[in-house]
Amino acid sequence: MHRALAKTTAAVGRRGLATSSAAAFPQYVLNAPATETTTLGNGLRVASEGGHGETATVGVWIDAGSRYETAKNNGVAHFLEHMAFKGTSNRTQTQLETEIENMGGHLNAYTSREQTVYYAKVFKQDVPKAMEILSDIVQNASFDPAAINRERDVILREMQEVEKEPEEVIFDRLHETAYMGTGLGRTILGPTENILSISRDDLTDYIQTHYTAPRIVVAGAGAVDHKQLAELSEKHFGSLPSKSPNAVAAAMEPASFTGSEIRIREDSMGLAHVAIAFESAGWASEDAFPLIWSRTSGSGANMASKLCQAVAEGECAHSVMSFNSCYKDTGLFGVYAVAEATTLNDLAFHTMESMVRLCHRTTEEEVARARTQLKATMLSHLDSSSQICEDVGRQMLTYNRRLSAAEIFARIDAVDASTVKAVANKYINDQDIALAALGPLHEMPDYNWLRRR
Repeated sequence: MHRALAKTTAAVGRRGLATSSAAAFPQYVLNAPATETTTLGNGLRVASEGGHGETATVGVWIDAGSRYETAKNNGVAHFLEHMAFKGTSNRTQTQLETEIENMGGHLNAYTSREQTVYYAKVFKQDVPKAMEILSDIVQNASFDPAAINRERDVILREMQEVEKEPEEVIFDRLHETAYMGTGLGRTILGPTENILSISRDDLTDYIQTHYTAPRIVVAGAGAVDHKQLAELSEKHFGSLPSKSPNAVAAAMEPASFTGSEIRIREDSMGLAHVAIAFESAGWASEDAFPLIWSRTSGSGANMASKLCQAVAEGECAHSVMSFNSCYKDTGLFGVYAVAEATTLNDLAFHTMESMVRLCHRTTEEEVARARTQLKATMLSHLDSSSQICEDVGRQMLTYNRRLSAAEIFARIDAVDASTVKAVANKYINDQDIALAALGPLHEMPDYNWLRRR
């Protein structure tokens, strides 16, 4: 995997550098703070971007999410996230909450399909204490049986809330059908039967299998000193094992895309929710940036996109947005829309036409407009230490390095109309689709009609 990543990065880098040599990037891009990195003896990586101010964000990014679960323990990574704040062998839940509140800090966590994250935002003088607390909840969670049983009810209520959100349901069903039978097809929360049966042994086994040093990044941003952060990481995480006791269970299951569909017809709903997707590239692919461009402009959710123009003129949908969900070795590129039942046929036509259009009629004007939009979006997502810390941790897990703003700008500028057409032909033209639809679907065209577009 590392060899493939290095090869891809080099190829894209050369294309980008050729363009960037002629481009005059703003000083705020060229002078962006560097990301410092250190690798500990056990393989754990420490990365930080220092800055001014009085607050800092530090966190632990772990290369483990629902993708690494099995059908039997699906939901355990998310369950772990909940249990992390319920007490450790060194402090009770009340003591943990009191310590964070006394610092004026914020402690949180989240689970995705490929990552689990624990992070804290504190005053700069409290970074050492925050690191100690993070190491404690990651390595010493007590998993009290009574707390586990209480948390089952909390997660089941969370599941009920998720199921009330059609967009959440649609994207879970889209992954379920596109990656059927594989880790990426499973939900993050897991099925009800697993939530009711996950045991203390399941939680400890998952930690022992996946929470190894080479799969962990300690990231920091804001008022952090990298040398101090590296020393604190060595002190609190230096004893983490370098290898999993169960290498087979720790391995990532390869992605397998299947052209298919899930339709949940519910005529009592007022609106239909539809997501149509093609398989796209993973983060490390040289095709990643052209696909992000395609999401932004060609079939995007801005009014300059051909899809939005057609939908607005034909009054085909209440809302429409494009998406490009990236993972290590695959992705889903497509369109999600909410529409009246009577407009689904027209909506399907314009959606497929706009995506196929990327293969043949992308213009340089569209590319130029999307470049500016992408750059603005990228910079707006780095406005706080928490957002920067998130970017550092995610990129270190994804690329094993942090891409600088100048390099990202260069890669964006390297995309032209011919690049977009070539990539669109590769992933869209005459390729299978995955479809998830919910609501009154009696006018939604069948799968073969969509596939022939």
